[in-house]
Amino acid sequence: MSFWDTLSQMLVILFAIAAGYAANALGYLGEETDRRISKIILNISMPCMIVAAVMTGEALPDPAVIFSILKVGVIFYGMEFLFACTVPRLLGGTPGEIGVWRFALAFPNVGFIGYPVVVSLFGPDALFYAVVLALPFNLLSFTFGPLMLVGAKNIQLKQMFSPCVIASLIGLALALTGTRPPMLVGECLSFVGDLTVPLSLMVVGSLLAALSIKSVFSSPRLWAVSALRLLILPGLLFLILRAFGVEGLVLGIAVIQMSMPVAVNGSMLCMEYGGDQSCMAQITLVSTAASIVTIPLLAAALL
Repeated sequence: MSFWDTLSQMLVILFAIAAGYAANALGYLGEETDRRISKIILNISMPCMIVAAVMTGEALPDPAVIFSILKVGVIFYGMEFLFACTVPRLLGGTPGEIGVWRFALAFPNVGFIGYPVVVSLFGPDALFYAVVLALPFNLLSFTFGPLMLVGAKNIQLKQMFSPCVIASLIGLALALTGTRPPMLVGECLSFVGDLTVPLSLMVVGSLLAALSIKSVFSSPRLWAVSALRLLILPGLLFLILRAFGVEGLVLGIAVIQMSMPVAVNGSMLCMEYGGDQSCMAQITLVSTAASIVTIPLLAAALL
């Protein structure tokens, strides 16, 4: 995968963010509209996307392979959570900002950006491994994600059983059992789920419209979190997995997935649960823009 291939993928994302920024400036998007769209994403389109990711691909690897990848996932997510629990307080900031730092370090954008990059680097067969590695992401980001952003005292138990959490459990069950529902069901879910990423990115752009872009790119904390997210975490994961004897395709996919920018669903969760929306939009923009350079560099180092 060349630098220009990666650049084109990143520019697609940045274009959607810019479109949301313009829509806000023109009065099409705004606080109330953003909130309503966020509810549509979290309760309808994103659950469809999560289940469709498992249902619409080719046959997944057998359970033994899936479990071996999930073992790597234990290290993958365990390391992220260790950083998320320790580093944010050292960086400082308001309670809302610290919650954003936690989420940013725990959850990379393994889906929309991660999948095409992995396929470009390792071939179409690698998509199955990337999907399996991302299965815990959906469950963890929609359960622990809100807790990181606003704290346990602001979350009710019933909120933990959101449509996205239920969809994640269904997707995990389908993958582990090898169940393949009728193709039409997967196509219907995929059709609605395809709305998720562009709508989410446009909401991020709308949130950024109320901020000073100059202040965003001049914030040392944002750049520090981005450096940890894009370079330090994947570098450490590479060393740890090598120490455990993980090599080849699984090693490369895991490191590349770890090098992704901050997951875009963070902004939706901030709007739903009362987190720092502006800070989350900022770190999403900065990490995505910086990943235009960092992802090709890591890919070159791996290959």
